[in-house]
Amino acid sequence: MPHPISTLGAVHTAISVLPLAAGLYSFIRYRAIEPARRSGQLYLVSMLLSVLTAFGLSSTGGFNAGHALGILALLVIGGSLLIRQLPLFPRLVPYLSQFGFSFSFFLLLVPAIGETLTRLPVAHPLATGPESPLVRGTLLVWLAIFVVGSALQMWWMRSQRKR
Repeated sequence: MPHPISTLGAVHTAISVLPLAAGLYSFIRYRAIEPARRSGQLYLVSMLLSVLTAFGLSSTGGFNAGHALGILALLVIGGSLLIRQLPLFPRLVPYLSQFGFSFSFFLLLVPAIGETLTRLPVAHPLATGPESPLVRGTLLVWLAIFVVGSALQMWWMRSQRKR
């Protein structure tokens, strides 16, 4: 087995499936991650736990890009929650807040894509590392999905506002 997974790694992976599932459910059901809904609350709590458990993991032996993305995701979520409380730009608040939640979901999957492609299948992983063309290409496709999805989400929000 090329990259054995530690106990903490297994726990982190299990926890990290929760924000993925809650986020997907929210996007499919509501077209947004809404903190007032149970799926949104599950997303926020499990995202925090996912990032916190990631700090005990490191293939490089210290702080790495995955840790930085986790911190960025938490900052974005915090900003998305905070902006709802500010009276500035009231017409833009729903769009900015939702974009932040969607961006945090995007960030959740960036390290997940690299880890999955470099670990599975166990006997012969699909990619050799983060610099692999497969990892880079998959991340590029994920970025395109995020950009198109965010544009569609904003368009949907605007169409709902007009009603």
